[in-house]
Amino acid sequence: MAQGCLRAQAVQYSGRMRRSWSLSKKLGAIGCTLLLLALGSIGLTLWVTWQLQGGGAAVNEAGRMRMQTWRLAQALPDSDPQRIDGLLAQFDESVNVLRSGDPARPLFVPRDERSQQAFLDVQRNWNGLRNEWSASSLPPTSSIVSQADAFVVRIDVFVSAIEQQLSRLTTILNAVQFTMVALTIAGAVALLYSAFLFIFNPLARLQAGLTRVEEGDLTVRVGVRGDDEFAALAAGFNRMAQRLQTFYESLESKVREKTESLEGEHARMSLLYESAAFVARAATLDDLAKGIAQQARLAGGADASAVRWSDESNKRYLMLASDCLPQALIDEEHCIPTGDCFCGQAQGLAVTRVIPIQVEGPSGLLGHCARAGYETVISVPVRLQERVLGELNLFYRMPRQLSGDDRALLETIASHLAGAIEGLRAAALQRETAVAEERGFIARELHDSIAQSLAFLKIQLGLLRSDLKSGDEIKIERTLRELDAGVHESLGDVRELLVHFRTRTNAEDIVPALRTTLLKFEHQTGLATHLEIDGEGLPLPADVQVQVLHVVQEALSNVRKHAQAREVWVEVQQSPQWRVEVRDDGCGFEAGGARPDEIRVGLRIMRERAQHIGATVEVESVPGSGTCVVLKLPPRLGLAA
Repeated sequence: MAQGCLRAQAVQYSGRMRRSWSLSKKLGAIGCTLLLLALGSIGLTLWVTWQLQGGGAAVNEAGRMRMQTWRLAQALPDSDPQRIDGLLAQFDESVNVLRSGDPARPLFVPRDERSQQAFLDVQRNWNGLRNEWSASSLPPTSSIVSQADAFVVRIDVFVSAIEQQLSRLTTILNAVQFTMVALTIAGAVALLYSAFLFIFNPLARLQAGLTRVEEGDLTVRVGVRGDDEFAALAAGFNRMAQRLQTFYESLESKVREKTESLEGEHARMSLLYESAAFVARAATLDDLAKGIAQQARLAGGADASAVRWSDESNKRYLMLASDCLPQALIDEEHCIPTGDCFCGQAQGLAVTRVIPIQVEGPSGLLGHCARAGYETVISVPVRLQERVLGELNLFYRMPRQLSGDDRALLETIASHLAGAIEGLRAAALQRETAVAEERGFIARELHDSIAQSLAFLKIQLGLLRSDLKSGDEIKIERTLRELDAGVHESLGDVRELLVHFRTRTNAEDIVPALRTTLLKFEHQTGLATHLEIDGEGLPLPADVQVQVLHVVQEALSNVRKHAQAREVWVEVQQSPQWRVEVRDDGCGFEAGGARPDEIRVGLRIMRERAQHIGATVEVESVPGSGTCVVLKLPPRLGLAA
């Protein structure tokens, strides 16, 4: 109401300002008045000075006329016509100057009646004297002197009239100058008073009001006087003080509300932080569900809570965990088919909902909650992108509404739960993949070591049978020694697999391991082998050496089993890129034709090993011309650990 009164008062003052003069107009009017007075005084002074200068010059010219009169009176008896004419002309010129004035300087007869009458009298007497003094017969000398004396007296009268007029003008000039001094003093006083009245006093009142506001007194008001700009400022100051007072009075309540809001926000952020930290360290789904159920209950201020999990097809909801929920309700709602209750929402309809049990109760869907004494249930879907993984349920024993902040908090906790469930699922899949990879690794190791040794022993057993039938003691003994060496080698391979699951490569370089492998191959098969090393390169890491050696062994095993070759070449190129080639002169095979199962398995194992170290395996074969297996390692791989 006070603000409305101030606003109406401001409108009233604004209307008065439109009807009266503003401060700038008042100051302008005072300034213009003083300026006009000053200009008038200056003009009057200049005019009086001009009159004094003109009258003084006329007095001087009249004095000159006296001198010319005496000179002319003395010259007449000499009867020198030329001189007399010159003196007469000079006198005529003086009379004309007094009559018409001098444009080059201020010289004129004052315009008062006495001066003008005296000048006319001098002019008439001069005209009479001139006629007599210019005639052929001149008066007697005594008459000329008396005439000159009488004429000089008239000139003196004329000068006296001018001097009296100049005296009056001097008096006027002095009065004007005094008036100007008085006006100057009065103008200064008027300006100072106007400045005090219109500027300094309102400013002082506003400054005093501001000082009291700075000291904390918001009840201060400045009196509004007049209709000028300072009156508008005073009204604005009063409105400002009124608003500040209103703001200050409501500041405490606003601060209290803001503090409560910040405390609530801090509590929500703490809950979110605890939720994120908990889901990051939860190891099992049961632990995760129990912790989230407790945190959701605390975050929502609920009396009880439950976490439900939905199957892949979203046909049912299984209760994973609960907090403060009666056991009877847990048993009754352990598994809920989707759509049979408001707590289990369908995939496409799952949204955060506030369910008043008293309103929905008659439908029969919330009978368990009503019997347990709950009046409100909040359902929050646990969603991962577009898929519903489960649901959070909060139970209240009183009516409850869900604010926007609480809704966002609960939905964030639900999203944390969804991410954690997905993380546990991904971890389980990763463990399953690791187990599968480990089994594949063991299968490859068995294939490349024990399986090859057993295949060799099988061949030797066949040879032993043939030797036993032939009865050749020497061959039988040699075959038995080879069988004994193969059994010992198989035992060594098994022992090494149990300890290391890797093949011996002499650690320092792959070349000695390749030579050992080729010597063993020659001893087992009797085929000629050739090893060529090209270039100088960095040694391969130990794990890469193992895989390369296994690929070479698998290629040699395929040669021994299927190639029917006479010679085998192994070429190793170390720079600029590692390249290992195993080539034979056997029977080869059709590129697109059917291959024995052992060949297909061997090629697949070679490619898997190559893929494990980022390499590639290329197989080229021509029937009757042998087979070539090329292993290419990626660039910059030759950096041994």
